[in-house]
Amino acid sequence: MAINIYDTANQMERELRETTEYQDLVKAFGEMKKDPVAYKLFQDFQEIQINVQQKQANGEDLTEDEMTHAREVATKVGDIEVVKSLMDKERNLNQLLGDINQIITKPVQELYRN
Repeated sequence: MAINIYDTANQMERELRETTEYQDLVKAFGEMKKDPVAYKLFQDFQEIQINVQQKQANGEDLTEDEMTHAREVATKVGDIEVVKSLMDKERNLNQLLGDINQIITKPVQELYRN
């Protein structure tokens, strides 16, 4: 019997959209977007994270000003309730995805343990 693992992955994608964790994240994101100040700060925070990750991937060091700015924006973002709620919901979804990843990769983990 031929198994198309991509069909299974596509089914999982559809089912993920129906989970409480994903639905909660969608709702929290919508709530955050209603607050233009919070949403703009969140976008700035995301941009900073991307820039930091790119520099790290390229082996570049952050300047003191970049680190200070990143910390300042992270602190501001962390003080906004709708953003904190969004980040909590994102953590919950990431936990679910981590659990799923462990299940999916179990055959590989077992292979290397034997």
